[in-house]
Amino acid sequence: MSRQTELITALDVPTREEALAAVERCGRCAWFKVGLQLYTRYGPDIAHAVRQAGKQLFLDLKFHDIPNTVKHAVESSIALDAGLLTIHASGGRAMIAAAREAAEGTNTRILAVTVLTSISEAALRGEVGMPETPEQAVRRLASLAVDSGAHGIVCSPLEITAVREAVGPDALIVTPGIRPAWAAANDQARIMTPADARAAGADYIVVGRPILGHENPAEAVDLIQDELN
Repeated sequence: MSRQTELITALDVPTREEALAAVERCGRCAWFKVGLQLYTRYGPDIAHAVRQAGKQLFLDLKFHDIPNTVKHAVESSIALDAGLLTIHASGGRAMIAAAREAAEGTNTRILAVTVLTSISEAALRGEVGMPETPEQAVRRLASLAVDSGAHGIVCSPLEITAVREAVGPDALIVTPGIRPAWAAANDQARIMTPADARAAGADYIVVGRPILGHENPAEAVDLIQDELN
């Protein structure tokens, strides 16, 4: 089945001014990710600013706490009008269900993070302590998350096929670790090009440095969107 894949630009910059300048310079990109770096410094203000610029918001805060705390955090986040909001799948069934309950009836969709794209198999086994390959861990956590109410999954692009098999055709798949062929890999250990991620079944791809570090971010956005289409 052919899926429409949307681009999200990651606003992984240190200041509000840089973030909003990037939103302005990224041309026809409709979605922007605000993560811990900006949110910790500026709080809800930066989320509101992205929405006031007419853009869609991916709020990537990766909530991971007891179910009641996560439920109230999701309720607070809904006021920011985020289209996508992340939690950690490893928080467990009750936590995921609490997040979904808080988001029910709103425009906010809950995404569960499985295995961070910077974690290699050696790190997953030797440091995190999971006796699995990344694909096995992602498949298990993805199934748990969607069964518990998550709208979708955040995973490495190299696990898209395994996740789709685990969660079926309707769950969203959002993939960081995307690098166009013309861009450097940086610190992402498990990467894929935009076209390959689309072919594998990603609903959204997240791209940061290849866009923000380009001399013309709008041109970089156009190149990636042309590749997706």
